[in-house]
Amino acid sequence: MAFEMDGDACGRLNDYFERRIGQHLQRPEQRASFALYAFGLLSSAERKSVEPIAACASGDPEQCQRMHNQLLHFLGRGTWSDRPVRLEAARYVVEAVAERGEKVGAWIIDDTGFLKQGTHSVGVKRQYTGSAGKIANCQVGVSLSIATRTEHVPIDFELYLPKEWVEDAKRMRKVRCPENLEFKTKSDLALDMIGRACSAGIPGDVVLADSGYGDSCEFRNAVRIFGLDYALGIKSGTKVWTLDSLGRRRGDPIGVRDLGIKLGRKAFRRTTWREGTRTKLSSHFAFRRVKVAHDDGTEAADREEVWLVMEWLEGEAKPTKFTLTTLPRRMTKKAIVRALKERWRTERAYEELKGELGLDHCEGRTFPGWHHHVSVVLSCYAFLVAERMRRFPPSTGRARSTAALRLAA
Repeated sequence: MAFEMDGDACGRLNDYFERRIGQHLQRPEQRASFALYAFGLLSSAERKSVEPIAACASGDPEQCQRMHNQLLHFLGRGTWSDRPVRLEAARYVVEAVAERGEKVGAWIIDDTGFLKQGTHSVGVKRQYTGSAGKIANCQVGVSLSIATRTEHVPIDFELYLPKEWVEDAKRMRKVRCPENLEFKTKSDLALDMIGRACSAGIPGDVVLADSGYGDSCEFRNAVRIFGLDYALGIKSGTKVWTLDSLGRRRGDPIGVRDLGIKLGRKAFRRTTWREGTRTKLSSHFAFRRVKVAHDDGTEAADREEVWLVMEWLEGEAKPTKFTLTTLPRRMTKKAIVRALKERWRTERAYEELKGELGLDHCEGRTFPGWHHHVSVVLSCYAFLVAERMRRFPPSTGRARSTAALRLAA
């Protein structure tokens, strides 16, 4: 459901860009370029890159060329900082969440692909992306999203740079990467964003991510050091010790899939976690208290006791999804399932960011250009989600997944 902006919404949008975001842009021309680019992203134009944005905003070819050059400089060579802009946008949407009477419960770590044709854009290579479900020529961005009962809002992004990029100094200079930039895994980038969000006081209780992150004991331990719970996917071969009611280890370590098969289908209970648009969303789950068995130098007795959540999908011959979580034992199992399933709604946010705001339309090839483009997109998305929460009461908020984000300016 698209909705038009009334006078109040226009006033909020102008205040948002001029006062909230604008305070982090030092020069008037930066504020003007940010607003011009943002309004282009918010428009109904099919393509949301520099050239069509400049064409839509200008009345003649000469003016169009000036705007085109202005926006290219703003994105590719602008000296403004991304982090305070993104943090301001995050705080704006958190304030809207509080006004609505909701709570930010989870932080979701995920990554998405930006499909590319050539080989010159920063970070591009043939690599796996869940967006395409295969290996493709693309960039990959790692995101941190905050989640409420009804909304998922990405508030930070980092571009993943493959090792062959980082080790090629000439190539890195050509795309204007910062000097002395070191290789970081996707988990490293995720922890950087989690650390920034913690330092900024962004609310949240539990970190959710798939096995690309959850398989790393370093990542799990770091999340706990930050004072957060986690619910993280793991691969089926991960080995654990099962524990008895007193927390004592029972037997030898066993792979989590083998454990699920050993327990048998009868040990899995159907749990419904959400009302879908057509039917209830449910599956079969089994819970066991475990300690993870891995060689990280920590004595088994000193390792944290966690829940292993196993899911056996309808029609499958064996359980296929496995999650480790530190969520407390006092939570009901249904509440734990609801919490860990929040992660799956992030893909809807990616679809909105790409389909409505051109997240993957950036044609700039440089490191600053990619991050500047993403910062403007995140700022626009934060405003739109805040407006959506104002227009739709909490009781109807879940219907938002079918609603278009675009505001006609």
